[in-house]
Amino acid sequence: DPCLNGGLWMGTACLCPPNMDGPRCEFGATTINLTAELGPFVTMMARVTNREFSEDMRDASSPGHRRFAEEFGRTMDGIYRNVPGYRGINVLSLSRGSVVVNYRVQLRPLPTNTSLEHQALELLAMTNAASRPHNCSTAAGRWDEDRWTLDQPLSPPELCRTHAPANFSRFYFPYRTANGLLCVTNCTLNVPGAFDCHRG
Repeated sequence: DPCLNGGLWMGTACLCPPNMDGPRCEFGATTINLTAELGPFVTMMARVTNREFSEDMRDASSPGHRRFAEEFGRTMDGIYRNVPGYRGINVLSLSRGSVVVNYRVQLRPLPTNTSLEHQALELLAMTNAASRPHNCSTAAGRWDEDRWTLDQPLSPPELCRTHAPANFSRFYFPYRTANGLLCVTNCTLNVPGAFDCHRG
């Protein structure tokens, strides 16, 4: 397997994990877009009772984890589509117990008259009211009502450290644009202090 940094060999090329780049996944991505990480979040837990957990699902870079997370994301998008301010979900981890999914619901900045706790309760109500799809293997299941926490976003430097590839995190710094937040390095073109890194 010629792939580095968690890359997956696909027979002819490496499939790199998020924020890795290069033919062998040997480089950190030049730019990491963190715009979706801005705003309030609600962390929730769901127990998917119609699926069995397999050990490879613990690894976020494994095909089993990716497939399940994509399917779960589509299911939750359908459930939450009418919740005001809903922007999507991010699967944080999968574990044993049928399949226990810890996930974060991303929200747009809230109107001043809406509390984050109110949003969390609305998300929970939508989740518990969702009916289980018939004759399909979607990631629907039973949700535990008391398993949610309120989160405020991390600071931009903390976000960069969290999302940058582990071996490269010290090289990234936050850079605000008119449209959002990027984590960049001195190899990123068109940012102050950039220089040509010759793909390395």
